[in-house]
Amino acid sequence: MKASGRRAGVLAAAGALLAACVLGSTPSPAAAAGTGGTPVTANATVLPVQNTGPADKRFNIVVLGDGYTADELPAFRADVEKHMNVLWSTEPFASYRSYINVWAVETPSPESGVDCDPGLDAPRRDTVLDMGFWGGCNAGSVQRLLTMNSSKASALADLVPGTAGSNRQIVALANSKTYGGAGGTYATASGGNALSSLITPHEIGHSLGGLQDEYDYYARGVAGGTYEGGEPDSAHHTLLTEQQMKDQQAKWWRWLGETSLSGGTIGRYEGGMYDTKGVWRPSKHSMMKTLGYAFDQVEREVMTRAISAKVNLIQDHTPSADPVGADRSVWVDTLHPVGGALDVGWQLDGRPVRSAAGARTLDLRALHLRGGTHRLTATVTDPTPFVRDPAIRASSALTRTVTWTVDTAVHTQQAAVAAEFTDHTATTAPVGASSVVYADTSHPATGRAPAVTWSLDGRPVHTRGNDRDLDLGALKLRPGTHTLKARIAGTSQQLAWTVDATPATAAYALSEPLRTVSRHGKPTEYVYDGAFTMKLTATDDQQGYVVQQFRVDGDGWYTYYGWPTDASAPYLFTPGGTNIDNLVYGKLGKTRAVPWDDATPDYGTHTVEYRTIDPAGNVGAAKKFLVTLVPPKG
Repeated sequence: MKASGRRAGVLAAAGALLAACVLGSTPSPAAAAGTGGTPVTANATVLPVQNTGPADKRFNIVVLGDGYTADELPAFRADVEKHMNVLWSTEPFASYRSYINVWAVETPSPESGVDCDPGLDAPRRDTVLDMGFWGGCNAGSVQRLLTMNSSKASALADLVPGTAGSNRQIVALANSKTYGGAGGTYATASGGNALSSLITPHEIGHSLGGLQDEYDYYARGVAGGTYEGGEPDSAHHTLLTEQQMKDQQAKWWRWLGETSLSGGTIGRYEGGMYDTKGVWRPSKHSMMKTLGYAFDQVEREVMTRAISAKVNLIQDHTPSADPVGADRSVWVDTLHPVGGALDVGWQLDGRPVRSAAGARTLDLRALHLRGGTHRLTATVTDPTPFVRDPAIRASSALTRTVTWTVDTAVHTQQAAVAAEFTDHTATTAPVGASSVVYADTSHPATGRAPAVTWSLDGRPVHTRGNDRDLDLGALKLRPGTHTLKARIAGTSQQLAWTVDATPATAAYALSEPLRTVSRHGKPTEYVYDGAFTMKLTATDDQQGYVVQQFRVDGDGWYTYYGWPTDASAPYLFTPGGTNIDNLVYGKLGKTRAVPWDDATPDYGTHTVEYRTIDPAGNVGAAKKFLVTLVPPKG
């Protein structure tokens, strides 16, 4: 058992470890200078990877690269694509992708690679961000701690107009296949390691959402002690029993008993915050415990609020500083989550305007207001099922309002406004079959608001109330490629999108079994008496990195990455799991994460499912096969 003073020291050390990648070298007037005093920004190029709107109105991910020479920049772009597509396969980033811009800052390094990779005796490299393993080549650190010069990183990120520390996340990728990374204000990861793309969402969970590690250890291979503090501030750690959570309506009581997104059931699992005993988390494994799994519902709710708090649900509206006349239209422009449209409600003098429910524009003339002044309010709310806490729902992250004074004595000046599209879902890449596609228009002060009509493959698609958003998921599209169009009624103004309704497919290849069993109408069964490998391969009719996932016996979906030591190698299943750097991978059946987890072989038949998530967000239907593990003879 650790004394409380020792515990504080351990947590302080943990904070220092995380901060190491943020601080880099001690800032100085020349900290942002490169080789020979040349500014680090001198040869940098900013590339928009995903542009969903003005940078000052979005959450911006700025990806930097280090140790990529000019000839290796295509590899950097491929690493960025892989990291981002893995992020988009993860909720809530998948549903709120339209709130996020992604920028890549290309900075060719004079030399390839980074410092002290893989060991302290490895050469130092001349690179832009001075990235290095071992906490920047510190013999007192650990190999996997990958740090950089934070002043140089900030200088490069500042090249993206409209971004600042308050609305961006810096992710720096090292040109390396060695496992490593770090988190804090900034995140680092090795670009080419099999597991590196899984580090990015985990670290953003820390820096954006304030989520804590659910590890039950601090030093790998050494079990943690017993937690001795009071009730943790962490939203996903507690000392309470399930009954106490229900009685007190505390922590994750609203989610108890549900199937966890990361596997198992939302409940109470001992271990977390670097301790093995005395503190509990909601799920057996999740993104904050084991890389490769999803955020569970508790973490997803926190992250939904965190992402939404970086933006304003109301992007623009009829000016409200002065009274408006009753002879005009009033409007709001909202954000447009990919996962579902926002709700808009109107109230006049405290009573709902039911005829305008969902509409983004309200024609005040149709209300026939009595003389005098009135109070008009538009409330924009995110109805996402990811959030159950009323306080989070009512917060400015998920609910915004605008209020106008309507004065019937005010007369609105007539002014012609051309009907045109002002913003819309990008047309440069295919959209997924379950996406919400949007098209915003100009707003005349008088007269009718431009109506948007939609068609799919030449056939009209009808909307109600809100004609700015179209939920493709509600149309249940047949597989294939479709053409979606939006037109401003009565004009030639038109937008067109390609809809990718065909998910990527995956195929598996297993090592040679003892025997194969085929039964009519049943999945193929493979019998082994020991270790076997599984390689998944994806095929898609569109370009881009396809995320593949698998799960065993209905546990949480786990991102396929090859094998921790080699992205091109197949995944290795063994009866007890394989220890790599004191973490355990590939135990068939009941999983193991650390050496002290139960290693008892799970003999018998297991169901292995696999699926894909393509760049457009389409989730392929799960397919499966059976594996029977029998004890070895003798």
